[in-house]
Amino acid sequence: MILEMLSWVFLVAGGLLGIIGGIGIHRFPDFFSRLHAAGITDTLCAALILSGLGLQSGFSLVSFKLVLIFAFILFTSPTASHALANAALHGGVKPQLDD
Repeated sequence: MILEMLSWVFLVAGGLLGIIGGIGIHRFPDFFSRLHAAGITDTLCAALILSGLGLQSGFSLVSFKLVLIFAFILFTSPTASHALANAALHGGVKPQLDD
């Protein structure tokens, strides 16, 4: 019962964080701040959702696969955000420093 409630807390928190990240992508003014909102929230959102799913599945092959998925996301998401920011800088996109 406690593990099920904890897993639902993780799932709901991950979903809410995903919604907050989407609002940040919509509301922030320039590419770099939007990229920051996406890069931070998608990694933590995925971690919370995968943790909740891991608690739901128990200790099995499924939870091991979820850990592998999280490890892949943990390494690729920040790398992709960095590559996008570098490409934008080399492409001439300037950060908005004032309103």
